[in-house]
Amino acid sequence: MASEKQKQHAQPGKEHVMESTPQFSSSDYQPSNKLRGKVALITGGDSGIGRAVGYCFALEGATVAFTYVKGQEEKDAHDTLQMLKEVKTSDAKEPIAIPTDLGFDENCKRVVDEVVNAFGRIDVLINNAAEQYESSSVEEIDEPRLERVFRTNIFSYFFLTRHALKHMKEGSSIINTTSVNAYKGNASLLDYTATKGAIVAFTRGLALQLAEKGIRVNGVAPGPIWTPLIPASFNEEKIKNFGSEVPMKRAGQPIEVAPSYVFLACNHCSSYFTGQVLHPNGGAVVNA
Repeated sequence: MASEKQKQHAQPGKEHVMESTPQFSSSDYQPSNKLRGKVALITGGDSGIGRAVGYCFALEGATVAFTYVKGQEEKDAHDTLQMLKEVKTSDAKEPIAIPTDLGFDENCKRVVDEVVNAFGRIDVLINNAAEQYESSSVEEIDEPRLERVFRTNIFSYFFLTRHALKHMKEGSSIINTTSVNAYKGNASLLDYTATKGAIVAFTRGLALQLAEKGIRVNGVAPGPIWTPLIPASFNEEKIKNFGSEVPMKRAGQPIEVAPSYVFLACNHCSSYFTGQVLHPNGGAVVNA
């Protein structure tokens, strides 16, 4: 799957330049209108897991809006938008793509306002956008980098949630993307891992806060999944061996993760789930 040619030298990673393109779709996926009539907002939806979630949501009948990094991910966003238009159900509205930097509150408010202006409400919020950088020591992580990673990976979850809640009602769902690293740790991704641990705590606390409003809050903690984040983060050797450490001895594909989000977004599938995290990680046993 991976080779030295996969290496990208800047973030965000670009899916359209990857030699081995992540699998966001599957002919084996059989939709059954699980999300018919729902409006979903997916952050980081132009590629990787976000693109696969958008694909599955559209097949299931949802109207989809997604964000991407302004000025850097236009090609992936365009490709994803065209795909969503092709697979959406006839009664869903046209999907929209929103360029932004989610690390700032005012930008997150603009995103929510744009979705609500287009579709009237938000039924499912997928907090998924993330960035990561390797370092061999905590001493290498300076304040600007720490703030950048926390802004994208956890500040945006707070910002988007607080604005989206004004337009969510009983039966709505919030799903946060955390990581296996929050449970196992990762020495070379210390700041990223810290944000993912914060997302687990955020998910649990927010679920308690919103239970009385009938809004469920859950998370997904993927293991090694082949997305543009990987060639944009690691050296050639790590890219080549990515995923080999888990019991299944391979990296997962985004389409293998996306059904977890469908399950958590679907009220008749997961109505008794809140404050929980699903673990599509190739067999790594963690304390959930």
